[in-house]
Amino acid sequence: MRSPTPFDPLRAQALAIETLTIEAMAITAMAERLGDAFAQATQLVLNSQGRVVVMGMGKSGHIGRKVAATLASTGTPAMFVHPAEASHGDLGMITAADVVLGISNSGESEEITVLLPLIKRMGVPLVALTGRPQSTLGRHADVVLDASVEKEACPHNLAPTASTTAQLAMGDALAVALLDARGFKADDFARSHPGGALGRKLLTHVSDVMRASADVPRVPLDADLMTLMREISAKGLGMSAVVDADDRVLGIFTDGDLRRLIEKTGSSADLRSLTARDVMHANPRTVRSDALAVEAAGLMEASRITSVLVVDEAGRLCGALNSNDLMRAKVI
Repeated sequence: MRSPTPFDPLRAQALAIETLTIEAMAITAMAERLGDAFAQATQLVLNSQGRVVVMGMGKSGHIGRKVAATLASTGTPAMFVHPAEASHGDLGMITAADVVLGISNSGESEEITVLLPLIKRMGVPLVALTGRPQSTLGRHADVVLDASVEKEACPHNLAPTASTTAQLAMGDALAVALLDARGFKADDFARSHPGGALGRKLLTHVSDVMRASADVPRVPLDADLMTLMREISAKGLGMSAVVDADDRVLGIFTDGDLRRLIEKTGSSADLRSLTARDVMHANPRTVRSDALAVEAAGLMEASRITSVLVVDEAGRLCGALNSNDLMRAKVI
């Protein structure tokens, strides 16, 4: 190995731009020649009662693992089977109900080509994702997805770069076409990603994070101001609901309302004669307990409030939450 040449920042930047340009051109060229084969491959998968079994060696294998993961997370059951391991028993993972997606730029990877007669004998549909449609893999396939590139981004035209980018892009295109055909929605995605940020936003409901029962501050209409203040202090939400005899929300009073009341009336004013009816804000903003927590976050942000009351379908108070509750649940 030769001694490295002195680092040239401008050359590094120029090579980066050239790499991105070559790979972008490879994807654009692939899009321009995309034909009926892509729709046929999509239909094969939709017709399958099993999984998409993705195979690939080397760098194509790394791409295959990502393609399988993307398919599985977007509504198409899929798994990656290493071709070399398939020759030593793992071929038993493939059933007649599956579809095999073979990925190979050359289409001549021995570990894959040795399996082709066996896959054919099982009657399993084969989709080839290859840079050489006339290769052994391409000739044995039921459908060929042409991922050929004019050249690699590697200065020596050797290291798989543009070719693996094209494979990855075609795999993503297949996943997107399939999720659309299956009617796969954002909440479906969230169910397969319950631990992620999107899962929390789309699966967490207000009822999951709200304060409930005795933790919810509330007073009746005729409660005096001191009772109202004690309730606010005791429950630690900086506010209290004002409710009727059936627990329906009539108003709200907050710490901020108290400060503004004192500023307005003066420190010498006798506030003891005031009741919750006199000081509350009527018809406060509320959120349903079955709403998504992210909807409550949006309401609070739009209204510039830090707490919100939670009601059931009949408008009865059943909870309360503030921005800290949403932050702890990682909704915001």
